[in-house]
Amino acid sequence: MNVLMVLTSHDQLGDTGKKTGFWLEELAAPYYTFKDAGATIVLASPKGGQPPLDPKSDEPDSQTDDTRRFHADADAKAHLAATVRLDSVSAADFDAVFYPGGHGPLWDLAEDAHSIALIESFIAANKPVALVCHAPGVLRHVKAADGQPLVSGKSVTGFTNTEEDGVGLTDVVPFLVEDMLKQAGGDYSKGPDWGSYVVRDGLLITGQNPASSAETAAVLIKQLGK
Repeated sequence: MNVLMVLTSHDQLGDTGKKTGFWLEELAAPYYTFKDAGATIVLASPKGGQPPLDPKSDEPDSQTDDTRRFHADADAKAHLAATVRLDSVSAADFDAVFYPGGHGPLWDLAEDAHSIALIESFIAANKPVALVCHAPGVLRHVKAADGQPLVSGKSVTGFTNTEEDGVGLTDVVPFLVEDMLKQAGGDYSKGPDWGSYVVRDGLLITGQNPASSAETAAVLIKQLGK
């Protein structure tokens, strides 16, 4: 089982002067869900190399068993420091792709032509695509084979407007994930704020927030029949 994980390379939180990037739990929990299931994992990002970590995701109150395991795992940290460039990977080499969130993807991956084409090629090859928290925003310009938005008519979830309001970034992000998914024709649903909530519709698997990370990865593994 070969799984591609795609991370952001964007580290600026709009015009706030603050840093953003990927959310640690959204990498760590799926990483170990896949690793413990025997998967071979490749990490990629638009620029390659070390992707930016959202500093808030590394604060004490954001730590989980998986993030602590990641911090103590020299191999995992070396793997993260050497992500391959996104334009160098092909869906043909993987069984599935997983996108961790954090706010960074809203700026770069949502507009990245290589990411858009990669997701479209996974779907065309009948391979599952999973995204968690803000990462469903990466589907913003992804099209289905008929030219319609990929999420149109599909059951999806992602970071809620109320969760974004809760972290005080409603007016900072380039778009709201919940609004975008609805505007693209998605059948959007959500669970309680900050609780695990995952939706699968065919090849598309979406998770609502950081707490949904491990479950989103587990649903992906089940989809692969592993």
